[in-house]
Amino acid sequence: MKRAFVLTLTSLLLVALLLPVGAFAQKKVTFTLWTKEGEVAGGALEDIVALSKEFIKTRPGLTMEIVSYGVEDLRQNFQAAAFAGQGPDLLWTVSDHAGPFVAMEIIKPVDDIFGAEFLEGFVRPGLEVVELEGKTWGVPISVGNHLMLLYNKKLLPEAPQNTDEMIKVGQELTVDVDNDGMPDQYGLVYNLNEPFFFAPWLGGFGGWPLDGVTPTLDTPGMVGALQFVHDLKFVHKIVPVECDYDAADSLFKEGKAAMLVNGDWSIAEYQTPEVKANVELGIARIPMISETGLWPAPMTSGIYFMIPDYLDDEKVAIAKEFVEFISSDEVQVLFLEKHMRLPATATALAHPSISTDPLLKGSADQMVVGKPMPTVPEMRAAWDAIRPNQEAVMAGKMTAEAAAKAMQEAAEKLIREMNK
Repeated sequence: MKRAFVLTLTSLLLVALLLPVGAFAQKKVTFTLWTKEGEVAGGALEDIVALSKEFIKTRPGLTMEIVSYGVEDLRQNFQAAAFAGQGPDLLWTVSDHAGPFVAMEIIKPVDDIFGAEFLEGFVRPGLEVVELEGKTWGVPISVGNHLMLLYNKKLLPEAPQNTDEMIKVGQELTVDVDNDGMPDQYGLVYNLNEPFFFAPWLGGFGGWPLDGVTPTLDTPGMVGALQFVHDLKFVHKIVPVECDYDAADSLFKEGKAAMLVNGDWSIAEYQTPEVKANVELGIARIPMISETGLWPAPMTSGIYFMIPDYLDDEKVAIAKEFVEFISSDEVQVLFLEKHMRLPATATALAHPSISTDPLLKGSADQMVVGKPMPTVPEMRAAWDAIRPNQEAVMAGKMTAEAAAKAMQEAAEKLIREMNK
């Protein structure tokens, strides 16, 4: 396995002085949580550590080990560990891991563990994402993980309502200050070649990557969306010639971009004093597609608890208690107010912090026009088929029509190979 940050938390309370709490109260048990929440310094990981300490205070003998991996490393390492019948006792991960984990039969459905009444307390978009084969395969921690329009009010007081307006103000705000032939300020920036960032435009043109498990890439919606993003670069010239995630992020933070398409995970980054010197942040829906009258549909997902299939009853009981602890309104609101993540429970989602905070309100408003990210394994084939052909269109080397056809053929081939 790849190296990961590991933190062990041990209850310091004396077992002899405390009454038992739970079936595992006085037995020495080590419980391991794998999370995708990043490095120990800053971010949500610090709160996971603090919450874990709080959780074990009333559970003498229980030790929690927190292991942090990158998203893909977590997936790969868990798959390898699960096939050996060992690994973590609980996963804190992203929804799109559900598809491959279910196909490999390495996680448990959560319906019987938690019961219908508990699961009914979560918002439907959160549960729908991890419903496969008639069962629910994860418990939501937060919902969203969606893209939206972030804009700098210092350059653009109000967000455009449709793409005609977006293009118009984008051209006005794309400026070559020093007359060297390259803009020093852009109207719009985003990760131009990443399929996840292309998905909202695809939805706005009435397309989507899959219908169930069947690729739907060679469609008028795909052609329209590809032509639209091509024209933003080559015809309207409101985006950089080259732009990945880091470049877009830097340009916006430096006050050199009026509009940015980025995710809800990034909001807190634009609220630091250093960034506020350049950016007065606003959040709105990605503008309606003028050609279709449809709102762009960013993929929605979230962060989920998933329970390994190999867990015994004792570990399942601990996992259940920890999940219920994190699902409390108090903890949900903590992540809302500190990390600006939309809660997964209906009661916490109705918290006044959302309605009174314009940034959170904008994020929630965008989420409601999103569409759940497919979690079936076939979605990996769709991503792999879209990426090189999208890149070719954005390099001016392939027409939208040819790219859509090539995507469909590639996805179908990849799925055939997957199912052999």
